[in-house]
This record gives sequence, C-alpha cells and structure tokens, in this order.
Amino acid sequence: MRVLIAGLGAIGQRHARNLRALCGSSLELTTFRTRGRRHVVTESLELDDTRDAEQSLGISASYTDLDAALATKPTAVFVCTPSSQHLDIALRAAAAGCHLFVEKPVSHTMDGVTRLMIEVRRHSLVAVVGSQWRYHPCVLRLRELLAAGSLGALRSASVDYAEYLPDWHPYEDYRESYAARAALGGGVVLTQIHDYDLAWWLFGPVTQVSATGGHLSALEIDVEDTVEASLAARLCPVTVRQCFAARPPHRTITVHGTRGVATLDLLAATLTVSPAVVAPFTVAAYQRNEMFLAEVYNFLACIGGTAQPIAPLEDGISVLQVALSVKTALTTGRTVEIA
Repeated sequence: MRVLIAGLGAIGQRHARNLRALCGSSLELTTFRTRGRRHVVTESLELDDTRDAEQSLGISASYTDLDAALATKPTAVFVCTPSSQHLDIALRAAAAGCHLFVEKPVSHTMDGVTRLMIEVRRHSLVAVVGSQWRYHPCVLRLRELLAAGSLGALRSASVDYAEYLPDWHPYEDYRESYAARAALGGGVVLTQIHDYDLAWWLFGPVTQVSATGGHLSALEIDVEDTVEASLAARLCPVTVRQCFAARPPHRTITVHGTRGVATLDLLAATLTVSPAVVAPFTVAAYQRNEMFLAEVYNFLACIGGTAQPIAPLEDGISVLQVALSVKTALTTGRTVEIA
C-alpha cells in the first residue's frame, strides 16, 4: 500500500509512525510538503534535530508539488497541513481517487465541503476525520452508559478544555503555529474542535448555539483564546468551555442526569458516577498514542472492507458547522440557528 502524508509536522509524523507500526514493510510512505523542515518531532512533542524526519520514517519519496505526488497513485492521503489548507488538498486527492484521512477540522470554512462530499461519493472512497478522542476508552464507556440510560434522563452536560498555548507544542514558537493564526484556520474553537465533536457524538445533533469570549489573554495571537459556548443538543443542553491561556491543562466531561452525575477526566483516563449506580472506570497508565493508533487502524480496516468509519467525513462536516456557528455567535453576540 502506498500512502501519501500531506504535511510532515508533529501530527503527520505521528500518523507516519503509526502507519509503519500497523503495516510494516508492506507500506510505502511518500510525503507532500512545502516547508521542508527536516527535524523529528517525537511522540512526546519534543524536537530532535539530530535525526532527519524522512529518513527516520522511511519516506521513499518527497514532493513539493501535489499533482506530482498524486500522480504516483497513492491508495490513501493523510491531510495533515494547517487547517486552512485541508479542503484544497482533500478535494484534489479525492478527484485522484484516493481514500482520505483528513485531520480535524475538515476546513476553516463551509465553502467547498459539499463538493468534497460529492467527490468522495462519486469515487466510492473511504473518508474519515481525525477525531481521536472518540476512541478513548473512557469516552466509549460514557457513550455506553448514556445509551443504556444509566444516568436516567439527562439534564445538562459540560465539556471543559484548558491549556496554555505556549506549552502546547514546545518544539515550536507558539506565535508561528497554525493554532495562533487566523490565516491558517487557528483559534481555540477550530483547533480544539474535539470539544464540539464529543458534544455532538455523545449528546446528539446541535440546533442552536450562543457564545461569549474572544481574545482575552496577553498571548500574541490574532484569534480567540477563550470561549464559553451554549449548545442546544438533542439529548440535553451542553456547555463547552475552552481556554488557550490557562494552567494546568485539563479536559473533562460532566453529565448530570436524574440518577446521578458522571465525571470523565480524559487526561487521567477515569470515569466516575455519583451516586455509584455503576462501577468507576479507569484505564491505568493509558498512553495517548493508543487513540491515534486506533483511528488509523479503523481507517485501514474501512479501506479493507472489514469495518465502518467511527468518525466519517459526514460527521466532521456536521461538527464543523457547529464550530463555525460558535465563531459566528462569538463575533456577532447573537444566537445562531443550525438547520
């Protein structure tokens, strides 16, 4: 199998390592990249400039022209560039008949996403979005509890994320990162679209959003760093709180039901319910890369015809609409309806 990695930054290198681990010597890896930085970004997000990334990953060919890369007819393309470049690469790869793994978010705008969906269906392609938190065992366990009605009727939920952006990718100047720059599709809403993805996946489609916040810190960025969004989801109201200017980092989900309150700590990999209507759930020494391995494994299985996508492109487009509606609500101060 030949796989093209478009973008060889931290996430591109992670996917390349995981593909190699899953496929072994049967995999031919190529890359499309424009910046051409040679250093390795390790699994722990540290820079290692003593090694060459392409050599370390066993890249057989590197291209600076996307058409030339696609002309080699890769089976699949992993889109791992800054968010504002996702859609153009995905459209061209789909037109070339390549299966797609698109890192989140699908794009920084809704323009063109319907065209991408049409192209994917026209060529009968597998197309998934990088939503690795769907594969976290505690998220899967919470989803089981919600489906079983273990918490009773749901009353409210909250999804909370906080991190200090300069600590996020210690190998790079945060001011140059895609997360910090509007032109690259940055900002806490799109960069951490995972929070809206989990809200959508756990609590159902969203029909209305409102939001407050903005660029409230002293960080040298031109995008929002703090948001509190209210989502009208199918199962219950959901509050999403996001911050790029806080320590220590945390990522939690809290669900209030008539039978109890579930608290999920994603960084600690624990899920508890009070009162204890179900036993606590903990994954000891959980390794973050397991999520990334699981999503790539699912993608390969879908290509092989033995599985269905857990994070299909259709979901990614729906979640993108929610996130962009939050950004609109943030800038206008108005409630936004989602059809």
